[in-house]
Amino acid sequence: MEIVRNIFFFVIALSILVAVHEWGHYYVAKLCKVKVLRFSIGFGKPLYKRITSSGMEFVIAAIPLGGYVRMLDGRVDEVRPEEESVAFNFQPVWQRIAIVAAGPIVNFIFAIFALAAIGMIGQQFAKPIIGEIIEQSYAASSGLSVGDQVLAIGDHETSNWRDVTIELSTYSGEDVIPITVKTDRGFTQTLNIDIAGWKIDPEQSDLFTALGFQPYRPEPTKTIGFIQADSPAQLGGLQINDTFEKIDGTNVENWSQTVQLIEQLADERVILEVLRNDELVELEVTIGSREDQPEAGFLGINPIQEPWPQEYVQEVQLGFFAALVEGTKQTWRLMGVTLEMLGKLLTGDVSVKNLSGPISIAQGAGVSASFGIVAFLSFLALISVNLGIINLLPLPILDGGHLLYFTIEWITGKPVSEAIQEIGFKVGGVLLFMVMATAIINDILRNI
Repeated sequence: MEIVRNIFFFVIALSILVAVHEWGHYYVAKLCKVKVLRFSIGFGKPLYKRITSSGMEFVIAAIPLGGYVRMLDGRVDEVRPEEESVAFNFQPVWQRIAIVAAGPIVNFIFAIFALAAIGMIGQQFAKPIIGEIIEQSYAASSGLSVGDQVLAIGDHETSNWRDVTIELSTYSGEDVIPITVKTDRGFTQTLNIDIAGWKIDPEQSDLFTALGFQPYRPEPTKTIGFIQADSPAQLGGLQINDTFEKIDGTNVENWSQTVQLIEQLADERVILEVLRNDELVELEVTIGSREDQPEAGFLGINPIQEPWPQEYVQEVQLGFFAALVEGTKQTWRLMGVTLEMLGKLLTGDVSVKNLSGPISIAQGAGVSASFGIVAFLSFLALISVNLGIINLLPLPILDGGHLLYFTIEWITGKPVSEAIQEIGFKVGGVLLFMVMATAIINDILRNI
């Protein structure tokens, strides 16, 4: 069921972003009076086809991994003399540049409006307050303390943990992370986390654990808040809001002890005593085991947490213009971070293991959608920015490669020869295939 959900929202997300991107090309082409022959979302066999009033063919195709706008072009079409004024290759070079650049630009504009919509909807954030420092870690040696609130990393302010994650990721391969915090006593100070030799590695622990700290989270209770479908807990008759009292005769005082006891009883049949509607209930349950750790017991439950302290959360809701400004700022920062990470991939400061392909994107789409419209819009904005940046890379098979050729033509006054363009397309295709293959292999290795 989870796979179906992920695929469904992956198709929805990619279709939206492809439609946005291709609409940019289409809209500017129409402004420049270029004849558009086909607007396709997806590749392959058409699932839906319609001829518009202008004679353009609108298509939704079977393979939802891209799309294209096909314009009348003398390089591939037979153009009659009376049609030269509406053919793409006969347009002034600045118009061709505008048409090609419009796709990525509209991706950035879409991200601005998606993030602005989030600001207008409003959301509640957990303030970036540190809840745990791991001994003998980068964070511990820097002087960070439990209760510190992260105000900024480098020159960039951080109002929530998403901001913190984005900014920390840009320091992979650096020697020091400058971090400004407000202590639990109200003092502001800037500390340096010495990270010489540290790099982001997706196969290792998460970003916070790798640096040696964890966000503050309310303490979990002994009460069940979630039960996984077809799990040992569900099969054994446990219910949401059951509170653990005893496991095989041992009193449990907190959630941590509950987890420890369960993990020690893999594949064993035990008696659980839980409080249900103020009554003590005994259940005979067979503890399961984890696929990756057969010796560790598993029930398939999550606890209810204690309420968040009011001073640890903030609610943000903006008016239209303020949200638009904030969306623009966030999009600009995402663009900068994406470029920084691409640069670090080229220099080796970020491992190619961090590249993600369609499987990871599908998982991200499904998970974000399950958290609601705000999380899904945030995911769309992030992918839209990445799509725009990647399309501007100077690879001849991408928009950026076409822009490179047109810029050379603009400077020299004559187009790049077809022979050179053909070589460029082949080289660009091979490079793009290598990147995509690496990303897909990474996806497979993460999920086996």
